[in-house]
Amino acid sequence: MKRILVISPSGEVYDHDNVRWYNYRDVQKSLNHYHNIGDAFVFDSSLKLLNFDRLDALEIAKPDFKDIDRINAEYDYVFLRGSNYIHQDMNWENATEVLKRLKIPVIAWGIGAQAPVKGKLELSEQSKLMLRLMADSTTSIGVRGAYSAQVLWDLGIKNVRIVGCPTAFRRNTPDLEIKLRPLEQIKTAGVTLRREVSGTYARDIEQYLTFHRDMVKDLAARFDVVLMAQGEVEEKKIVFGTPEQREEGIAELKANEWVSKWYLDEEMEKLHRERLFYSDVVADYEALVQQKDMVLGYRLHGNLMALANGTPSVYFTYDSRTVEFAETYQIPNFDVFSGKKFSLEEYWDQSLFDKFNRAYRFMYREMRQFLVENNVDTKMVDLMAKPASQPALKAA
Repeated sequence: MKRILVISPSGEVYDHDNVRWYNYRDVQKSLNHYHNIGDAFVFDSSLKLLNFDRLDALEIAKPDFKDIDRINAEYDYVFLRGSNYIHQDMNWENATEVLKRLKIPVIAWGIGAQAPVKGKLELSEQSKLMLRLMADSTTSIGVRGAYSAQVLWDLGIKNVRIVGCPTAFRRNTPDLEIKLRPLEQIKTAGVTLRREVSGTYARDIEQYLTFHRDMVKDLAARFDVVLMAQGEVEEKKIVFGTPEQREEGIAELKANEWVSKWYLDEEMEKLHRERLFYSDVVADYEALVQQKDMVLGYRLHGNLMALANGTPSVYFTYDSRTVEFAETYQIPNFDVFSGKKFSLEEYWDQSLFDKFNRAYRFMYREMRQFLVENNVDTKMVDLMAKPASQPALKAA
């Protein structure tokens, strides 16, 4: 029996390794609650790479310290679901006190650091201790990219391996390759939205939102688009709400000064009313990206879900997280603060996606090696022992 624990699960598990948001059938219960379904992508993808018989959550908000001995005896390891944990505002609650008592490995799996626009990243003593406790309990600590690795190195944590994110490998297809069709054959597109943004990490909100707006409108004029939201309350009301709640969501968007000035014009409102997509079920997003000819946009995991399914994607980078992701996987990307005009034709270049194809294979090996060296029973394939090439996913 392989028994494992997860810190910060981000959704309920069904059918062994599938994830959806809690109480997903009763959307009214969470309609006014923001949760980023992208976190559920990571959780779902992590489970799809593991062999396990039982999964439970490790409680860190209100732990029962009397239960630690049982946990140490019954479970093989605990993993921290990959996310943006290394930043100045992170609150680990009682996690450090729990980890001090654990004797099983605590595996940080694809965690990342967030750099502020101005100044140096300053971490709390609690965050530093949490990171050191995890690193000391395992052979290696897995981070999403070079910047995150450097942050840990500067803290004296040197057993670091860059692994990217489990979402990239959720299909467990080591030979995945993106092959482009001629652009004139491309008819459908998913656009991953992020109209909520913080000035702490994006240096010019007006430029960010106006570029976002114009990019969506340009793509909608060329392709059959679906706008992919990831959990914002107003967008959820538009998708799931009653007629009254839909209008309430639109009104709330218009009441936001930044949104009304730089994002939600008449055409964007129409697109939000007619083309917006949201779901509390990870599998629904995967089904959607499989149907699209391409996926572009701002969302780390929405775009990565597309790439994992063989659908070409271009990232629009605006902070250290998006830049780091694009660099780790060599994903074609456009800096929204570059002052340049985005031209899809410049990015619809097989040589750019071949860089991703090579990086993907390398990162697949790194991810598997990270799991193996930490004694995690994984479904990932040993490429060195693999006898023959598997067929790639669909060309696009």
